Amino acid sequence: MSERVTAVRRALAEAPARLVVECVADVLAKEYAITGTDLLLVDYRLSALLPLLSGPAVTHPGDPAWRAFDHQNEVVAGHVGYLPVTVRGERLGVLRISPFPEPGTERDELLEIGTLLAHELQAAGVGTDRYTVAARSQRLTLAAELQWELLPGRCRVGPGFSLAGQLEPAYAVRGDSFDWAEQEGRIFVTVLNGMGDGITASLLTSLATQALRNARRAGLPLADQASLADQALFAQHRGDSHVSALMLELDVTTGEVLAVDAGSPRLLVLRDGEVHDQELDAEFPFGMFETSDYSTQSFRMQPGDRLFIVSDGVFAAPGAAGQYGEAALRRFIRRTGPLAPLQAVRSLLGDLRAFVSSDLEDDAVAVCLDWNPSSA
Repeated sequence: MSERVTAVRRALAEAPARLVVECVADVLAKEYAITGTDLLLVDYRLSALLPLLSGPAVTHPGDPAWRAFDHQNEVVAGHVGYLPVTVRGERLGVLRISPFPEPGTERDELLEIGTLLAHELQAAGVGTDRYTVAARSQRLTLAAELQWELLPGRCRVGPGFSLAGQLEPAYAVRGDSFDWAEQEGRIFVTVLNGMGDGITASLLTSLATQALRNARRAGLPLADQASLADQALFAQHRGDSHVSALMLELDVTTGEVLAVDAGSPRLLVLRDGEVHDQELDAEFPFGMFETSDYSTQSFRMQPGDRLFIVSDGVFAAPGAAGQYGEAALRRFIRRTGPLAPLQAVRSLLGDLRAFVSSDLEDDAVAVCLDWNPSSA
């Protein structure tokens, strides 16, 4: 690590949580003669990059800032450079700096600084609301606030896998959600849909998510995790409310997937350019009965496979020409093959919003999981 990068790291560690970006700007001016620095944070809808310090939102997909965000590379436009601000696959936004140095060592150092900034922003978020608020283009409903606070992130990249998910409508979600975790070479992914609307649905989904996390962290098998969540919901609501869920556990080494289908969303596989249904035997949603036994099913992914999990708010979304539908969904998933998972879910839900011509009437969740064992 160069002395200049070390100076940035030291300054970030000492900066007050709410002034991390200003601290980076000061150090870049001193060490690299960069006079213009700003952080563009991606908004909750994945449709705008919002400047933290000054200037208008960046919404045009072809803008250099969006190209840096989508392709995770530096992009230069005139004297301005754009660098991805990403940590462990979680894309927070883009660092905009000017004047951007000529090709060489300095650019490599600045890319490294973008990653350092991402780490520090995640740590700083515990102590300040500044960056959370700055990433909003409008106020969240209380139900949406609960749902977003529950999420593990929107993107994750690790040895052998890449994963992303998104909620819509982003600023007013209700009961749909997702969760994931990485543990000892296994990836756990859950997509949930709590019945009802507003706060009631959000609280229901929150209880189910936390019950599943509690069981998973206790080391219980997948079917027992489902049973614990089922019992927790029934004990609280006595069968009056329930949560549909799809639970997956991927062995990153072998590609084996264990699954529990509790009245789940749709599971589709993109393999060699073709989209297939991954059939599972559906069981009762969580919380319907006092005692429900869940069984684990299994299937095997092939290298390069992409799993898409979508809620009914996607394929059943109404538009002027009818529902979005199965055919449109499959056609669009086929087109996502070259895209990274976060680009894939962003593009899918953007296409869905364009079809509906407004915010969605029902919640929609899209989760995308790639298995590439060669990258391990």
